[in-house]
Amino acid sequence: MKILLYPFLFTLLLIPTDQSVAEQPSISLDETTRQRCLEILRSGMRSGEFWPSIHAAEGLTLAGHGDEVIDYLSGQLPAETDDQQRCGIARELVRAGDKSRASVMLDILSDDDPYGHVHAAESLYKVVEIGDGSALRKAFATTDNVRLKLMAAAALGRCGNPDAMQFLRQSLDNEDPEVLRIAVWILGRIGNATDIPKIRAQLPRCDEALLKAYVQHSLAALGDAEGLNALASNLHDQDPAVRTYAATFAGDAWAFGVADSLKQLLDDENADTAYRAAQSLLVLSGTAPESAGADVSTVVYQATPEHPRYTEGSIVELNDGSLLFAVTEFHGSGSDFAKAHIVGRQSSDGGRTWATPRVLQANTGGMNVMSVTLRRLADNSIAMFYLQKNSHSDLAPYLRLSTDEAATFGEPIKVSSTSGYHVVNNDRVTALSTGRLLLPAASTPDVATDNHFQSHCFLSDDGGQTWRDGKGKVDADKRGAMEPEVVELKDGRIMMLVRTQLGYPGKAYSEDGGDTWSPMTTLGVQGPEAPATLRRIPSTGDLLLVWNNTYTAGAGHGGERTPLTAAISRDEGETWSVVDNLESDLSRTFSYISLTFVRNRAVMSYWDQDKAGYSCRFRSLPVSWFYR
Repeated sequence: MKILLYPFLFTLLLIPTDQSVAEQPSISLDETTRQRCLEILRSGMRSGEFWPSIHAAEGLTLAGHGDEVIDYLSGQLPAETDDQQRCGIARELVRAGDKSRASVMLDILSDDDPYGHVHAAESLYKVVEIGDGSALRKAFATTDNVRLKLMAAAALGRCGNPDAMQFLRQSLDNEDPEVLRIAVWILGRIGNATDIPKIRAQLPRCDEALLKAYVQHSLAALGDAEGLNALASNLHDQDPAVRTYAATFAGDAWAFGVADSLKQLLDDENADTAYRAAQSLLVLSGTAPESAGADVSTVVYQATPEHPRYTEGSIVELNDGSLLFAVTEFHGSGSDFAKAHIVGRQSSDGGRTWATPRVLQANTGGMNVMSVTLRRLADNSIAMFYLQKNSHSDLAPYLRLSTDEAATFGEPIKVSSTSGYHVVNNDRVTALSTGRLLLPAASTPDVATDNHFQSHCFLSDDGGQTWRDGKGKVDADKRGAMEPEVVELKDGRIMMLVRTQLGYPGKAYSEDGGDTWSPMTTLGVQGPEAPATLRRIPSTGDLLLVWNNTYTAGAGHGGERTPLTAAISRDEGETWSVVDNLESDLSRTFSYISLTFVRNRAVMSYWDQDKAGYSCRFRSLPVSWFYR
């Protein structure tokens, strides 16, 4: 069975950021040649030579046959004992569509045995997977192994780390030819046209033919005309290594003019050369990947008279690379107390198009169910948290678990054991490095008679099966501390953000894993009475804040929920640097943000409210946008 190209393929095969897709032609490949390319790759994948077979598997995936790769390699991974080869197998399984295998590479990178570290970092770079980024950030910051540092920088730089990109560019000046080779190989794929002059300047020092070819091929991949001419010539070089790397980079460079030479290389005596030629021919006959800098922004859930409010969304990446976007769908009214259930839609193209909605959680409450959080847990299951609202004095968080990638969910687990009205915002549950789950809540006995909230956490130390209430609470003047958000700091403390009526988001700290809390102080930025969303950026380790950067004293809720702004903290939330407005239309409002990171992109949702009602928008930006 033939499948579509791996979702998010545009992040794996990058075109220079200053070229548009429309500028990229493609070749016409006759069916006989196409089938021959596929047969070469299928035969190569089953050959006895390990790394060439892995290269052939890569070609099959890029040609749209990842299902064959998964079928063949899945059985090999458990039997393989060599960590370097385990990385190769896991990498190609991830590329083919089984994202769960990224944990293999991350575990090898974190292992005390350094044997597989470089291969793990290189493989993670190739498939744009960095987990929470901690292992790669550690390797980049502390290693004495230059090759490991380069590969860690490649993975982090590809996912938006500006310091890693700076290191890669500085490495072009390294006197070691091997360092230069690796640096140009990386920059040819994740650099841009501004790197061309400095890469070209390295040619005079390239005394060895293969090193010179690496420099030339990287130039070609960045769109340099001289580099493209050199690549075309290198396809006929006597050295099989030069031919192989030229054939590989032909696809990366979108070098459609070398198709005839690639067809000749299908008969090359060097098997790896033939595999790479087949791969590039199939890639070049397809659709050009989109720029890594694309801003994807679309209303996925449009408000209607029947459903005037779609709000409080959450997004999770499934193991096949697709996205599941859940949201509360209200019926007949935009009130918090209107009838509502939770629906979801999936996208297999990075959020550009979406499948038909399906109900994820029916309305089991006296009023509604709402405010969803989707999280992948440590055991690879998917957790769906939501609120069941029965009355003004009975609002409780629940959890359901899925072991089949959100196709179905198990029986509800009630999180709260205390009565009352427990508000848990969408996309809020946090897993600590200890394995503990924190579900932050703002509680009051009865919202109709006591509209003052205190924030706290429900805690689980067994993967969500059982829960208890934390011992401490965070409070504030006026309506109190509302709609909390928590993040784990590098020193092990937990920081809580809360919505207040005081003109700013508040913050408090816990030194015991979210059980007890310090008194609340200001976060240090202004804000209306509205929720703020806080996450750690995997590739840099910085904190990213998304909130409404405005305040009008005396106005209802302290002002309108617009603009929607992003800020970065490099010192664990002590100070903040505003990046830019994500949304700035003063005639609309934007709130209840969800935020996750998928490969090299920040993936968000938020309400987009206008006269028609509350719609829910999907937004995907490269992490590098926040470091412009």
